[in-house]
Amino acid sequence: MTALIDLVEITKDYGRFRALDDVSLKIESGITGLLGPNGAGKTTLIKVLLGLVKVTSGSGRLLGFELGRQNREIRANVGYMPEDDCYLHGMTGVECVQFVAQLSRLPAVEALRRAHEILDFCGLAQERYRTVETYSTGMRQKLRFAQAIVHDPPVLILDEPTSGLDPEERQVMLNRIRLLARDHGKAVLLCTHILPDVQSISNAVVILARGKVQVADTLAELSRPAKPSLEVRLLGESDRFVEAIRKRGIGIELRTHGGLVLVGAPDQLAPQVWQAASACGVGVRSMTPSRNSLEEIFLNAVRVGGSSD
Repeated sequence: MTALIDLVEITKDYGRFRALDDVSLKIESGITGLLGPNGAGKTTLIKVLLGLVKVTSGSGRLLGFELGRQNREIRANVGYMPEDDCYLHGMTGVECVQFVAQLSRLPAVEALRRAHEILDFCGLAQERYRTVETYSTGMRQKLRFAQAIVHDPPVLILDEPTSGLDPEERQVMLNRIRLLARDHGKAVLLCTHILPDVQSISNAVVILARGKVQVADTLAELSRPAKPSLEVRLLGESDRFVEAIRKRGIGIELRTHGGLVLVGAPDQLAPQVWQAASACGVGVRSMTPSRNSLEEIFLNAVRVGGSSD
């Protein structure tokens, strides 16, 4: 694993407003989810990484290139998908992607070939010959993604890549991102408000709040509960089952979504769950080792970030 981003005490002020506050961060290759509430500093961090704004203090590197000094080299190796539309009116989809490829110094013929190849990958068929202003929101999203990857960059920074997509197309987009990271070795920074997207494809998570890094760790480590436990879902009334489990000296709590969490080693708890369920006449729908949900991790991080002011 090689460092994608290495930031040391990055601070960015806009007048009296501090957008980034002493951000020190290391992000490894793979897919990293960048999360945070509105105004947390995510957009400013992306602009810093792309060399679009100068930091007030601190230093950093992306792929070994120094931020603020080697911005051309950084942008040549990064594919950036902005949240907002970025195209020239009157151009067709394939012309837009070809134009971006040429900006990355691909010859015109090669740029056109790459544009068609990438649009095939992104699922834009005959629509590529229509002018972009006639595109739906989902089609424009695919176009921005195609523009980000047409020059085959090793690093992708994707800002809300699934916004505006229907559930099926959203899953297809996530699969494309997963494929690029897994089979083509791309390092991806995924900035989004859609927590399930991050949960489904990310290796690591960074959560910003009030310009500070509140969380930066692998998703597997963050999801591991403080104590081993087992989450159980039942078919039928749970009151008698809960009482039976407590009589066995096992700690149990009710989750808001209806699941029951039993504290202890899952392999030791499973036989007791079956025995108690049988005695109480209820069915067991599922048993899984408990994991911290990304929503809980996010909300806790935001509360901690907000309490410092």
